[in-house]
Amino acid sequence: MNWGSWLLWGFAGTVVLTSILAGSQGIGLTRMNIPYMLGTIFTPDRDRAKFIGFFFHFVNGLAFSFIYVAAFHAIGRSTWWFGALIGLVHAIFVLTVALSILPALHPRMANEQRGPTVVKQLEPPGFLGLHYGIRTPISVLVAHAVFGAILGAFYVIK
Repeated sequence: MNWGSWLLWGFAGTVVLTSILAGSQGIGLTRMNIPYMLGTIFTPDRDRAKFIGFFFHFVNGLAFSFIYVAAFHAIGRSTWWFGALIGLVHAIFVLTVALSILPALHPRMANEQRGPTVVKQLEPPGFLGLHYGIRTPISVLVAHAVFGAILGAFYVIK
């Protein structure tokens, strides 16, 4: 394992992924803000949630980049297209499974069946994140494919 290369390119990939998702929100492709959703798990304070969620998202990015790097080592090489393929698989899992179960884990997110309460005011993302806009899956797929492509293209196997 090349620890320096993993940390560098895992961080760089996470910066780009986060920027793509934030940009997608900024130009109206989606209303989803993953750092905010993650941060509100820990605090109801909106400003603090964005800050906490941002760092939690980076930790997750590094953790997931470790899994990508393990896959590169398993096949004995890293390529941009294999990284992008892993990214697409990762995005499909996020869109179909992780976002759907998030309300069960999130203390401040409403449930699709019961709706919002005084405490649970965040809208659930729903299947494919479609509650945050019809183009949400596109931004998630692109961001994760680029994340994987960066790792695959630049990670150096020792």
